[in-house]
Amino acid sequence: MALPPLTHRLAYNTTYIISRFISLNFLRLRLFGTRNIPSSSGGLICGNHQSFLDPILYGLASPYRLNYLARKTLFEVPILKEIIPMHNAIPIDRDGMGLQGIKTTLKRLKEKELVLIFPEGTRSSDGELLPLKTGFCTLARRAKTPLIPAGIDGPFTIWPRHEKLPHRLAQVCICYGRPIESSEYENLSDEELTAELASRIQECFEKCRKTVSS
Repeated sequence: MALPPLTHRLAYNTTYIISRFISLNFLRLRLFGTRNIPSSSGGLICGNHQSFLDPILYGLASPYRLNYLARKTLFEVPILKEIIPMHNAIPIDRDGMGLQGIKTTLKRLKEKELVLIFPEGTRSSDGELLPLKTGFCTLARRAKTPLIPAGIDGPFTIWPRHEKLPHRLAQVCICYGRPIESSEYENLSDEELTAELASRIQECFEKCRKTVSS
């Protein structure tokens, strides 16, 4: 696994420590299945998407450094354009990953890194799981990498899509499911693989929903 520059690692680690402390103490962050995250093979972490907070929270729940996909326009915002690259973000076009985004993502996957994606393609408008798009299939097959299903609940209550800013605190739960290895999906069609991944994400999500509502 290739290491990013020292300044980037320090920024990532510092943010991780501070954010994890805040999440555990104020958001009552509950974690399940972190042992399902590969320690050395890398993989595509595929989670449901409720809020702008999701990338940070999924990263806090992982014992290993994650890479994130971020809209290219965010790299043009003052301050953010300095911070985002330090947190392993990969710029993508608004209407799709774009050729450079695909190349960078594949490069990191082939270097056995973990990349977080949201197969729904957008944030949920009601907190529920949306139908998955099949775009992740091409990345997975070309990189021959595991797919790690993940579910999250709680961020929609904190910062729903229709709100400009977070408006309340709530418990957050994240669950990582058993990976789908490349050997398991090489003979599946894109539709079959998408259905299998959706089922596993739904299972993780339901576990989180029960935890948050209990």
